[in-house]
Amino acid sequence: IYDIQHLHAALQSLVSRAAIREQELRNREMLLNTRFTTNEASKESETSIMIDRALEHQNKLHDTNKYMDDLLGQGSSILENLRDQRSTLKGAQKKMLDMLNTLGMSNTVIRLIEKRAEGDKYILIGGMLLTCFLMWLIIRLFT
Repeated sequence: IYDIQHLHAALQSLVSRAAIREQELRNREMLLNTRFTTNEASKESETSIMIDRALEHQNKLHDTNKYMDDLLGQGSSILENLRDQRSTLKGAQKKMLDMLNTLGMSNTVIRLIEKRAEGDKYILIGGMLLTCFLMWLIIRLFT
């Protein structure tokens, strides 16, 4: 079994070396068959260094950074607006509480006036009845 494994490993080594040699031959043939020209002669040649992807990636990172700064700026302005609204609403709440306290006092005064008006009504009716009785008595006594 050991010999079979050893032979199998040696075969794998030979196969990989043959594949490497074959790839090197293909690369050599491709290199020898390639015609090199100046960049001006062939605008579509692959002789220029391709850094477009790196530049594009850098631009995207810069744009993302700018958008995040804008987002943070908007968030801080929203928080500032909420603080302003809070102070405005606190002022409005204070004014409403003052007005309600004033209305509460007014309600108390109105209730007192209504009670007084009811008492005055009884006094008026009593006075009218007393006057009518006195007039009847005077007429009865003097006629």
